[in-house]
Amino acid sequence: MLEQICGPSDLKKLDIKQLTTLCQEIREHLVATVTSTGGHLASNLGVVELTVALHYVFDIDDKFVWDVGHQSYVHKLLTGRQLEHLRKKDGVSGFCDPAESSFDTVVSGHAGTSISSAIGLATARDLDGKHYNVVAVLGDGALTNGEAYEALNNAKDKKMLIVLNDNGMSIGKNVGSLPKNLSKMRVGRYAKRKERLKRNLNKTPIIGKPIYKLLRCIKGGIKRLVIKDSFFDSFDIKYVGIVDGHDLKQLIYYLEK
Repeated sequence: MLEQICGPSDLKKLDIKQLTTLCQEIREHLVATVTSTGGHLASNLGVVELTVALHYVFDIDDKFVWDVGHQSYVHKLLTGRQLEHLRKKDGVSGFCDPAESSFDTVVSGHAGTSISSAIGLATARDLDGKHYNVVAVLGDGALTNGEAYEALNNAKDKKMLIVLNDNGMSIGKNVGSLPKNLSKMRVGRYAKRKERLKRNLNKTPIIGKPIYKLLRCIKGGIKRLVIKDSFFDSFDIKYVGIVDGHDLKQLIYYLEK
């Protein structure tokens, strides 16, 4: 099935079962090629479903920023590039490079820069009156960089998506308070609870819809009663998670939402 994928638009022709098969083929291809050419294997095996889901949900004009870029091999495969000559002369780069493909939005070779780059892209988009989506994808190791926090401090009200791949690793195993606190966040049930409440109230005659409107007005308070504030709430960034990064159906559901 991988041989039939020439670009992201080909993914949209597949159903969930076919996409799952594609993910398995991609994994096998990564192992076969990267163990021969050298490169980053584990980080790319960890984002197979995520990358497929991103390209399945978003459009060809949307912008992805991969941080550091060492987990972009699947992205390269899905955008028409081959890995047989990865990191070789005249071959595919081990990181993102706009000179290599228009699907690579920025040059990425240093951790912690994706959110700030995405903010720049989103700001330029808004100034130009355009409407494409901007998605920053970073590992939790990137959040040990000061630039990532500076970017989070300026991300409020920007129409963009930040995908945090909480894999517990950077160059080595993560240490310190941040990884421990990230692992405690469990707020993914909020969206499902809200949808269920909305559905049930809208079915209730006469009083259902007025009650739902009232609850929307005091949503912040209600939300704090249901779940604890996440780390990202302090930046006024809406957080949804934790989502199983290998559950393709679940990833597509949340990315579409």
